Formats: sequence, C-alpha cells, structure tokens
Amino acid sequence: MADPSTYRPAPGEIPVEPGVYRFRDEHGRVIYVGKAKSLRPRLSSYFQDVSALHPRTQTMVTTAASVEWTVVATEVEALQLEYSWIKEYDPRFNVKYRDDKSYPYLAVTMGEEFPRVQVMRGAKRKGTRYFGPYAHAWAIRETVDLLLRVFPVRTCSSGVFRRAGQVGRPCLLGYIGKCSAPCVGRVTPEEHQALAEDFCDFMAGNTGRFVRRLEREMREASSELEFERAARLRDDIGALNRALEKSAVVLADATDADVFALAEDELEAAVQVFHVRGGRIRGQRGWVVEKVEDVGTDDLVEHLLQQVYGESPEAVPREVLVPALPRDSHEVAAWLEGLRGARVDLRVPQRGDKRALLETVERNAGQALNLHKTRRGGDLTTRSVALKELQDALDLPEAPLRIECYDVSNLQGTEVVASMVVFEDGLPRKSEYRRFAVRGTEGQDDTAWMNEVITRRFRRYLDERAEASDVEIAQGIDPETGRPQKFAYPPQLVVVDGGPPQVAAAARALSDLGIEEVSLVGLAKRLEEVWLPGDDHPVVLPRSSEGLYLLQRVRDEAHRFAITYHRQRRSRSMTTSALDSIPGLGPTRRTALLKHFGSLKKLKAADVEAVGQVAGIGPATAQAVVDALSAPSGAVPAVNLSTGEVLDD
Repeated sequence: MADPSTYRPAPGEIPVEPGVYRFRDEHGRVIYVGKAKSLRPRLSSYFQDVSALHPRTQTMVTTAASVEWTVVATEVEALQLEYSWIKEYDPRFNVKYRDDKSYPYLAVTMGEEFPRVQVMRGAKRKGTRYFGPYAHAWAIRETVDLLLRVFPVRTCSSGVFRRAGQVGRPCLLGYIGKCSAPCVGRVTPEEHQALAEDFCDFMAGNTGRFVRRLEREMREASSELEFERAARLRDDIGALNRALEKSAVVLADATDADVFALAEDELEAAVQVFHVRGGRIRGQRGWVVEKVEDVGTDDLVEHLLQQVYGESPEAVPREVLVPALPRDSHEVAAWLEGLRGARVDLRVPQRGDKRALLETVERNAGQALNLHKTRRGGDLTTRSVALKELQDALDLPEAPLRIECYDVSNLQGTEVVASMVVFEDGLPRKSEYRRFAVRGTEGQDDTAWMNEVITRRFRRYLDERAEASDVEIAQGIDPETGRPQKFAYPPQLVVVDGGPPQVAAAARALSDLGIEEVSLVGLAKRLEEVWLPGDDHPVVLPRSSEGLYLLQRVRDEAHRFAITYHRQRRSRSMTTSALDSIPGLGPTRRTALLKHFGSLKKLKAADVEAVGQVAGIGPATAQAVVDALSAPSGAVPAVNLSTGEVLDD
C-alpha cells in the first residue's frame, strides 16, 4: 500500500478552478475519477490524516500512487468530462450501475428508407427511435400485434424484405392486412414513412388524435352505409384501446417524466425507474449497485443520472423526479437541458400524484434489493462456494455448516442487550435465534458484555451436555417436549461483531470454559476485515467473495435482531415509567399489573375494583394506581398506602 504523502501535490500546485481529477495506481490504471467546484479544497481533503477518512476512501488513497487533474471552464463541463472519463476508464472505486437483467426496447428504424418495427436490446443505434424499456419481450410483441391493424408498418428482416421484392409476392402479414407490403410497391416510401411516423407518435403518447380520427371515419362510413368498412374501423378502435389498456394511467396531466427511487444499505443499493410518457407507464428498469466508495443518496442520484442519460441523451424527458437532489443540482439540471435541448425540471416531488408514484417506485426498489439478496443467499451453489471460501480463508478443519453470530446493543450503557443468530448451511435458522439481557454492571464496555454473553451461551451448552443421560439427550433433544434444547448444538464458527478487542474478549470466554473445538472470528465494520484471535493482521477477503458476503449477512442479521430486542426493552421501560413514581408499587406488582391488563392504555381505563382483582394489589394500592394514572401528566399524587389518603404537597 502506498503512503498518500509520497504523491501529495504541493498546496500551491493545485488550482482553485473547477475541474476533474484522476487517481492512478502504481501500474498507471485509473482507479477513481471525481469532479469538484474547486480542485484545491477537494483534493486536499484526500491527503488529511488517513485514519480520519472513510474506510473506503482510505483504501482508495492507499491503493493510488499518483493524482492528476484537468481544469475546465464551468461545473457543467466538469460533469460532462467526469462522465466521459468514467465511461472510458471504468474506475474500480467509482459507483457503477449495472442492469440486473437485459431490458428489451421497441425500436423503429426511422433512418431506413422503409422503417421497420422490431424488438431490440443492447447498444442504441443512430436514426432509430426507441420506446421502453419493457419488462418482457412478449409484452412488446403483443402491443405491436394490436397496433399493426391500424399502422401496418414493416416488421420483417432485410433478407425477407429483399426476397419478397424479388419474387413479387408479400409475406403472410401483407396478405392479412398487418403490413402495407412496401416490398411489392403497394405503398410508396413516403406513405410508408408517414405510417411509421404515426406509429411513433402513438407510442410517444399522442394517442387521442388517432382514436378521434378513426371514430370520425367510422361515423362517416356508417352514414354512407359502408357497414363493412365501419366494422373494420370499429375493430381498429378496439385494437388501439386494448393497446392503451396495457399501460396504466398514473398521471392525469399527460406528463412525460422519469421517476427514480433507491433502496440502499451499507453495501449495496437497488435503483428502480418508471418511464412515464403521456401520463402512462411505458417502461420500467432496475439496477443493483455495489457501494465501493463513500457516497450518500445525493451522490448516488448524480452518478445514476450521469450513466442513464449519458448513454441515451435522446431519452431525457421534461421532468426527472428523484428521491434526493444531487449536491450540484443546478449543474446537473443544466447538463440534462443541454442533452435534451430544452428545459428539464429536476426535482423531488413533495405531494400529490407524483409523490404517490415516487413512493410506489420506492417500494419496487426495496423489493428488488430484498430479492437480489435472497437470490444470492438462496442459491445452493453460491452457498457452497461461500462455505468453502470461509474454510480455506480461515484455515478451518471443516466447512462451517453452523455459524453463530453475536452482537451487543445499548444506549449509552443502559438497556444492554445482545443477540445470537444462527445460520445453517448458509441460511438463517430463525428458530435457533436467542437474545440476552446483559447483566453487566455500569461502567463496563462492549468487551465485557461480549465476554458475558459468550460465557453464558457456552456454559449452558456445557451444562446441557453434562446432564445428558441417554443418547436422545446427548443429541440435543429435550425428552419432555421432544424439541431441540436451547443451546444443545455447538457451532463450527462463532462470529462476533467487532474487531480485535471483541474477538479477544470472546476468546477469553471460550478459553475459560475449556472449549477448543469452536473457531472464532470477528468482522469489523470499517473495512469489512476478518480478525482471528491473537493475530496482529486481519484476513482481507475480496469484496466479490461469497464468503465475505455470507459473513456480512450473518453480521447484519445479528445487528438487526439485537436492535429489535433493544427497542422492545426501551419501549417496555418507557411504558412502566408511568408507574415508577407511585410510592410502594415495586417492580413485581408493576409487572403483574401490566401482564394482567396487557398495556398501560387498558390499565388507565380500568377502575379501582378491576385493579384490585390483580394478585398482590390491595384496595389502597388500587386506589393509588387509579389516582396516579388519572392525574394530569407530570402531576402524580403522593398516596399513603396504608390508608389510601392522598397527601398534600
């Protein structure tokens, strides 16, 4: 790893103008591209104390061996140059949005003499108009099949088109009226071009005039007693209406907009975009991105817009609705306007139909992220690879088929709880999850709490094993219930959330209990480093490693489970606080009251007689409870529990 001070530019060398900069590694490869309103403060921020930088930024500056920059005239130019360099160099530390699948488009080759309608994927071509993307190719073909009744545009390949012209006979679509047969001269190139333009106008959202025209022609044919032609026009109107029904109306004002939303965690982000044209959803698209740099939602949005519209400048709509504005929103909007050649409204919708649509897209993004994680974690081959990678990287005697992870949660040293989650064969085993209310004294820290939790868990394991008097109990089965005992099974691998201090505390607990067959590691959040007991240096797994991904899932699940329990404890603590100030009402009777009534709200609605029916609550105490809970907030009266008399202040 390079020391950033070895390639740090002198402060006076860095200009203060806007510009774009590149970090290169020792082999000269560009590993990061960024832009700045002023290059000097931005670049100087990378060369502060390395320990003060974000972990991913630390990795970037220590991987780099040099930095260079280019000054530009405006911030919009910086945005354009940054996108060009990211596309050219594909830097490893920049966010890259990659499609989670290949999306098909409906394409019309307007650049040809006889335009063709077809389904296309991949890179965009000049002279071709695109509509979509669509979720499925069959959805495009269904729509095209309906529209060819009204707009009989050519759909055949160049080879079929040439052969039909040579033999002087059109294909089947020409005979059934779903192609105007320009191959045999039934229409002129100009007439066929006009048909293709009408098709594109309809797909772009200008649908009303075509339906109105057909209705007018149908009435005229009916009035002239041309009933067969009127019936044909009626069927054409029905085909157009069925095509319109396939795309839902979401905005009544015929808005053209792209609506973006993100769902993210510490490691990845899922992006969804709905393409709305003419008030209707014309397409949907999704990406999953791995966060390889320190970025917030605003930065993710900026990079997203760069990559989406940089590749397809003709696709920029009138409105771009996003969950958060980019940090340099005015410059990004100016860049989009330059691509579109007209005004672009870049904003966050606050209310109304557009806000509701954004929330719908956000739900889709959340589901996409969950689905991505589930698919990756649920694949049998992937799980097998992950377990094998962990066995090799951690030098384990066998693959860790059972992994237990522990996390501690507290609020400034109060309400300390811990969680234990279990993954078997790479999947969560929620029936084996356990939670702990830590009994440590005030002033202790994470290491002492971790030591206590590991000690309690494995002491129970040793006790249950020692009590085993027959084969069934020795196998971890409770003879009375027939269910597995709580702590009967030892894991092959214990994971603690933390670095060397937490690992050392857990190792001491296992050593004190004489347990040697269980392997132990810690996963530190900063650089996702894996720490082994007694090692001075961590095991660094590649970010693409399935083994690291499994450890991250286990750690995140333990954190979630601990936080959930901690919130429950805090909520319960706040609930009982209304009873704490009643003189003579101790913890046991408070618990009995809440257990009997189920909630503080129901207890407040109870009268003296109902409260007095609780075991251990006498008439004087019941009266004191009712008086205290019926008093105004902050005015809990003092009560003589022997007489029930309310004492004066």
